[in-house]
Amino acid sequence: MNTRKLIPALMIAAASLGATGCATWDHMSSREKSAAAGAAVGGVAGAVITDGGILGTVGGAAIGGVIGDQVGKDRNRRR
Repeated sequence: MNTRKLIPALMIAAASLGATGCATWDHMSSREKSAAAGAAVGGVAGAVITDGGILGTVGGAAIGGVIGDQVGKDRNRRR
């Protein structure tokens, strides 16, 4: 893996997590929180896998959001 492309992706991930930490989660359900986190992780993963390609980033965010949504839905059922 090319380190020159990995470092910016990690910096974007850190900034995204920092911004997410600043956001208010008070009125969000666990399903919505899981979808947001899944989209963030999926976007970073898509960017890394496609070497910063916009299609990979957007596709990864979309897939991650759907997966996060389903994980959050399952958490609500168990409670």
